[in-house]
Formats: sequence, structure tokens, C-alpha cells
Amino acid sequence: MKKIYNHLKIEKKWQLKWEEDGIFEAKDFNDGKRNYYALTMFPYPSGDLHMGHWYAFAPADAHARFKRMEGYNVMHPQGFDSFGLPAENAAIERNEDPMEWTYENIENFRRQFREMGTSYDWKRELVTSDSNYYKWNQFFFIQFYKNGLAYRQHGQVNWCPNCQTTLANEQVKDGSCERCDSAVSKKTLPQWFFAITKYADELLNMEEIDWPDKIKIMQKNWIGKSQGVTISFDISEYLFEQKIEAFTTRIDTIYGVTFVVLAPEHPLVNQIVQPDYKNEVQMYVQQANMQSEIDRTSTERKKTGVKTGAYCINPLNGDRIPVYIGDYVLSTYGTGAVMGVPAHDQRDFEFAKQYKLEIKVVVSPENWNGEELEEAWTSNGVQVNSDEFDDFPNIDAKQMISNKIEKNGWGYQSITYHLRDWLVSRQRYWGTPIPIIYCDKCGTVPVPESDLPVLLPEKVKFDSDGKSPLTKIQEFLKTTCPKCNLPATRETDTLDTFVCSSWYHLRFASPNPSVEPFNKKEISSWLPVNHYMGGAEHAVMHLLYARFFNKALRDLGFVEFDEPYSKLTNQGMLIKEHKKISKRSNPLTPDPIVKNFGADTLRCYLMFLGPWDQGGDWSDSGINGIRRWLIKIWDLVTRDSNNFPDIISDIKEKDFIRISNILSKKIINDMKSSKFNTAIASLMEYASELVNIHKSSQISKMLWKNSLERLLLHLAPLAPHISEELWEMMGNNYSIHQQDIPIFNDSLIVSDKMKIILQVNGKLRDTIEISAELGEKEIKELAMKSENIIKHIADKEIMKTIYVNNRLLNLVVR
Repeated sequence: MKKIYNHLKIEKKWQLKWEEDGIFEAKDFNDGKRNYYALTMFPYPSGDLHMGHWYAFAPADAHARFKRMEGYNVMHPQGFDSFGLPAENAAIERNEDPMEWTYENIENFRRQFREMGTSYDWKRELVTSDSNYYKWNQFFFIQFYKNGLAYRQHGQVNWCPNCQTTLANEQVKDGSCERCDSAVSKKTLPQWFFAITKYADELLNMEEIDWPDKIKIMQKNWIGKSQGVTISFDISEYLFEQKIEAFTTRIDTIYGVTFVVLAPEHPLVNQIVQPDYKNEVQMYVQQANMQSEIDRTSTERKKTGVKTGAYCINPLNGDRIPVYIGDYVLSTYGTGAVMGVPAHDQRDFEFAKQYKLEIKVVVSPENWNGEELEEAWTSNGVQVNSDEFDDFPNIDAKQMISNKIEKNGWGYQSITYHLRDWLVSRQRYWGTPIPIIYCDKCGTVPVPESDLPVLLPEKVKFDSDGKSPLTKIQEFLKTTCPKCNLPATRETDTLDTFVCSSWYHLRFASPNPSVEPFNKKEISSWLPVNHYMGGAEHAVMHLLYARFFNKALRDLGFVEFDEPYSKLTNQGMLIKEHKKISKRSNPLTPDPIVKNFGADTLRCYLMFLGPWDQGGDWSDSGINGIRRWLIKIWDLVTRDSNNFPDIISDIKEKDFIRISNILSKKIINDMKSSKFNTAIASLMEYASELVNIHKSSQISKMLWKNSLERLLLHLAPLAPHISEELWEMMGNNYSIHQQDIPIFNDSLIVSDKMKIILQVNGKLRDTIEISAELGEKEIKELAMKSENIIKHIADKEIMKTIYVNNRLLNLVVR
């Protein structure tokens, strides 16, 4: 009796067996095999795995499975990025304990990952909210602090009033908190920072990593290196021997400065603002503090500003220039002051028009005769109105003007960066406690390494004031100074959760040490990660932070390599019926689909939707086609093969052997480049070929068996359960996932037949398929038998025969 395809029973059977047998557990050293580290960005456990998770993790798992079958010793681990705001917000909203909520979700995620048919090495699992993990966050913080890479200072920060915490610039999206969408404001607080800017230049170097160009460009733009001149404008009229420093990349336009703008937060604002302008300036500063840096610097909005009533002096020409404040200038970027050159910057031009300021041309447009400009001239030209630099090309004048400024002590050539140091303080409970103690006598003191971890209190109470419970738990707050043993207090901020994900790939490679964060020998066998897979939305946060962290750990002697991830692949966005998937408005839950269709069907459908890096559009009807295809494969393998002869002539089998070798070559190339959709399309074509072959029985029984095995071996990374079941049913050794992928032979791909184009007077009249062994004479004889050729040469004389070897035959007639 023919066995029926029962996906639920089959998938459960193999999931349990794979885990019991530990076939996906990676040894650090496996004789004869090269190590390969395939890693997917680990998830935040926020309830259920949604379809977006499936779209990220199932193809990544197919890639890891393929690399195993390619002969690599593959490590493909999984864990949980479990600290963060959602757990705390859920605890407040539902009156639940964040730890219980988080670990319930983790258990659910584990179940769903297993149902997905993933090949994870669960013995390497890590959970970032476990104290045996976050202990090492604290350890690294202390190493950074001791080596000048962690510091505390007062500063203006992004503040989310709803989450009651600070946000890094990267966590502010369109002026709102990326977590809760609340409007972000500015607040001055003492904060802890990591000195990522010390690595700005090195972070710009991405020559050695195989990453998408768009990610490299985003990181380079975020780091934002600019070379130019910092120049001083005198304000001693108001403050003795004081100057405003401004940075510019266009020092060639210095003679065209007609206003200077300070950031609203600039320390000189309150000192130089004149009495008649004070109220307006104060109101403007308050408004600016309510906006995010992203909003303030958006090129889509007009520049705005207000007068301070003060003036400064341009050192090159002595011009007395009005000083404004403007929210488009940031105190955290450059010097917090910019010079306005309206003739040569379009937004300055619009600002000058709005506030009726002079527009002075100093780099002449082509054929300019002194007339007013209709828009800013931002291209190159010749210096005018620039004293001794007149008539020089502006490109040459840049260095000449820079030299004059430096010679006279008015400024200096300099480099600035858009990148700011990484703000790691969070005024929340559910995170890694920062291991710092404050002592009235000894000041800021790191917790001794022997006292780590500083444990996060459990079963805490959240009050309506939004403040972190850590600020109120006396048992946590009160301690003794490790230096003088006098009473002291603990730091109550916790670390940004991006700290957890900045080094987790190292812990996966060495999951068990208790006296060190990881074993150097173990990580040297796996790192850097061969292939990292995840979303492009992390370009200037996680991916940049992880690179910085790796370089800092290298300099501190913990690792010996420069970059954490050698290759990066970003999956695209999964949508449903042309709209973004949403729990409320456009839901797509995996569990019912797995129950009705099976994990293999869902895996293959997601990978078939389109190129993985471009995303796909889900259709409820489309998944039925994949289900039917897998049933077709089940039917093929379980068909009676007795109709095939034991022996058949090589000539009859030759074409199908060629088709099989072409299939293997294409699928191997597709799988290497994560083109899962075209790999599946090729397998569909091959399955159809096999259906036709079964009808005709034109191959031997052995080739039929080998062809089915080829089909299953290529299918195995994509649809692991059905492949394993059918492999067993064919009587093969367990497990299919421990077999090698089918090889191909290029010599068998070359056909012994070829197509020849037949032309008459250069026009296509027919094509014929012939044996590759035939020569020109035999080809001409076959051509003369073609009905189309006979028709077009009737009653005509053949003047000449042109033969292009293995391509075409052209008869020239009249």
C-alpha cells in the first residue's frame, strides 16, 4: 500500500530525531573539514515568531544546510537578544514581571524554531538577559573604562518621555522614538558613552569585507568624514579675546560670508545675545529642544533662525557679520557654528533671501558679469571679490587661503565627523546594570571584576512616575566603595541593548567559559563569521557597533582579527498583497500555515517568492502550488520503478545525464549566492522531466534511482523533512543532511548535438539540429533537404556557400 504524505507526522518525527542525535552540533575541530560559521541576526523574543522572522531565518537555515552538504564543518547557532524596552513596557502595561514575560516568549520561540525545521546547534544557545552572559557585558565595560573607551559626561541627549529613557541618535526615526513613536525631546543628563569616534577612520575602511554596497555607503555617510578648515570669527566686542569657531569644507568662499549661525545649545548664545533679542532667542531655543537632530538637519525643511543682535568679525576682510542661532546647526557636530555663504550654498541662499541678508559672489559662475544670482552657484569657478586670490581657480585658491589662515593664526586645517560617540546609558530597568560605584571620597569607581556580575534585582515594582525601579531599590542602590569601604551608591543606568549584540557572535563560538568571556583558541577556529545574514535596517546601529566593538577588543588583546563579519547578506522585506504585514491591519501568522501545509511547504514558498535580498509579496493562493509540487515529488519517489529496464543503451540515457548535470551545476551556483527562488524553479523543471521519464521508461532502473536521489539531495536544504523521509524510504543511510551534494561533470554538460542556422542571402530561413561530428559537406547536404531552403532557392543559382563553424550556413543565390 502506497504511503501517504502526512507532513505533521513526518516533520515532528525528524525534528525530534535530529535533536536527539545531535547531528547539527558543531565540533570546534573536525578533521578533514574546514570550519564555516553561518550566523543569522538573533531575534528579540517578543511573543511569537511572525512571518518576517520566517523570511529571515528559513532561507538562512537553507544556506547553512547547503554548506554542510558542501563538505564544511558548519556552526549555525541561535540565541535571544532578550534585554530591552518591549519587555519592560509589557510589564508596565500588563502588570507582569519582565523576566517571566521574556522567558515565556523564549520558550515559545524555541518551539517555533524547531517547527521551522532549523538546523541550529542548540547547545550553543545564549540568552543575553542571563547573568552568565551580561556579566561579560559588565567586564567589557570595565575594560573600556580602564582604557579610555568608556567615559561619563553631561550632555544634551535624545529623551523619550514615554519610555523615560535616553536614545542614541540612531534610535530616533523622523523625530520619534523608534520603539513607541513618541516625540523625542532634548534633555541634559550625565551619561555614559563609548568612544567609537576614536575608530572613525578605521571604520571607514571596508575594503576587506564582502558587504552590500548600500550598507557600506550608509555607514560611510553616517561616519561622515569631512576635510576642511576651522576658522575663528572675533567677538571680543562682547567677550574679551573670545571667538566663534566654525568648520567649513569650502574655505574658498570665506570672503562671501554674510552671516554666522550658532546651534541653539551653543555655550556662547547666552553670553552674546543682546537684551532686545533675549526673549525671542529663549523661545527659539525651547522649540529647538523639542525637535530631534534628524528633523533639524533634514534637507527637506527650510532653514530657520533668529538674530542674537551680536556681530562677529571675518578675519580675512574685516567684515562685521550678524550672528544668528538656527536649529539646523547642531552643537554635537563640528564646532556647533557654521558660516553662511548664500551665494554658494542653496539653503544659505534661501536663508539670506528670507532674512534680507547680503549675497556676495566670490566664486564666479561662467560668463558672470556682476548681475544678481537667481540661485546659489555651487560649482567650481574663478575667485572674485577675494582680495589677492582674485582670478585664481577656486580649487587652487582653497589651499592658498588655508595657508594664509594658518600663517596668521586665524584657524587651522582640520577633519570633522558626523559620527558621535555611542551613548550607552539607559534609564531603564531591563538591561545590563552598569558596573560603576559612586563614592563621595574616591569618586567614580569600577566594580571589581571579582564581584561581577552586578545582578539585576528580580520581581521589581514599576511606579507610575516612569522612573527605573533601580533608583528606588535600596538593597541595590546602597553599597560600599571597593577602595575605601565607605558607604557608596551604584550607577542605576543600564546599558544599551546593542552592547549585548556587539559581541554575541564571539560567545556562540565559545559558549562555556566561566572565568573568561570566551576561549581565544575556540574563537580563532571559527571567527570571523563567514556569512552573516539579517536586515539592512541595522546598518548604522548594530552593524556599526559590532565593528567598533571588534576593533576595540582587538586593541585590548581579546581577538586577533579586524572585522567580525566577512560576508553580509540582507534579506528584503516580506509584504502581503502589496502592503506591509501588520499584526492589526494585515496579519500573517505562521503557525496555522505550518499546521495546514507543513514547514517544508512554507519554507519553500517563502524562498520561491523572489530574490531573497529583494523581498517578496505573499499571496494566500500561491502556497498551494508549492504544496502540490512537494506532493508531486512524494509521488515520484514512491512510484513503482519496475517498469524501468535494468540495462539500456548509453545513447538513450545520455541526454538525461546531461540534463541532470546541468541541474546540479545551476543549483550549486544558485545556492552559493542565496538565489533560492531560481534553485527551486530548476528543481520544479527537473521534477517535471522525471514525470516524463517515468512515462517513457527510457532510462535504466539505476539511473532512475540516482536521479531521484539527486533531486532529494538538492531539495534537502530547502525542504529538510520530506527529503529526509523520502531518502529513508529509498533505503539510503541516515541522514540525508550528512551527505555530500551531487557533483556535476562539465564534460557531460556539453551536448553532442548542435543547432545550425540556415540562411539564404543572409536571411534566416530555418534551423536544424545535427550531430556535432558532422562537417560542412554533410551539413550542406542536410540543408538542401529543408523544405524552407528548397522553397527559397527554387529556380535560383547558388553563387556561394558561407559556413561559420558550428553556427550557421548561408547560401548566396541569384
